[in-house]
Amino acid sequence: MKISAIDVGSNSVRLMVMADGKTLYKQLETTRLSQGLAQTGVLSAEAIERTARAVQLFAAAAELNGAGTPYVFATAAVRSAANGGEFVARVKELTGIDVDVISGEEEAACGLAGALGGRDGGIVDLGGASTEITVRRGGSTAYSKSVNIGTVRLFDMAGQEKPALQAVIEEKLAEYGALDLSRDKMYGVGGTATSLAAVFLGLEKYDPNAVHGTVLTAAWLKEEADILLSMTTEERKLVKGMDVRRADVIAGGCLLLYNILARFGAAALTVSESDNLEGYVILKGLAK
Repeated sequence: MKISAIDVGSNSVRLMVMADGKTLYKQLETTRLSQGLAQTGVLSAEAIERTARAVQLFAAAAELNGAGTPYVFATAAVRSAANGGEFVARVKELTGIDVDVISGEEEAACGLAGALGGRDGGIVDLGGASTEITVRRGGSTAYSKSVNIGTVRLFDMAGQEKPALQAVIEEKLAEYGALDLSRDKMYGVGGTATSLAAVFLGLEKYDPNAVHGTVLTAAWLKEEADILLSMTTEERKLVKGMDVRRADVIAGGCLLLYNILARFGAAALTVSESDNLEGYVILKGLAK
């Protein structure tokens, strides 16, 4: 039996269709729900509408494909915006679906369950408006924290100039406190990690099977961040493997990912295509 779930992120909306506990496919629509949120504290009417419409289209596609009414959850943009309820109401109006606005802690747990299953290790879930770092050791959660910094929020706060980006990154990473990831195998989930893996591999066409399991070292991320920051957005769009929808925010995201590894002692991270969509289904007991 097929089921479906929709992740309403700060940068994109994603649909996943599963059957018998296995992911059949995912689809993505970039809607930039969190655009301008860092400055205003609210979601713009335009961002609410285009994102709600994306949910509507994905919900219709899921039902047409026999995957039923999707479970819809939203993350940092909706939970942190003063008018997040307006988005929830608009989705309800368009689709009849209640959006589950999950906390940062729930988001981290979903990412961990999706990427690791029951294994020990850690995840860095770098989204558009928040980043979750979660570590499991000895079968128990040893550390978990969500901080309001992500690719779109970082872009809105600091643009594309390295000194400004670095200053914001250092200020926000301090919120994680004393953290040593040198003993943990770290995994990266989210669009920034998967997009950078595609660039690393030089993919002509995005291939989730190729991306899954790709190892990105801190050294490569540092070098790639400098390369991307030296380019214009239009130049980045020409880079092999680049997701053109992320070309404006990817350089800052790469710099942020490098700083996380460097600051907390992780030498590399393994990119996972399995993420909070699978994790949400697992933790909510939705798989049939």
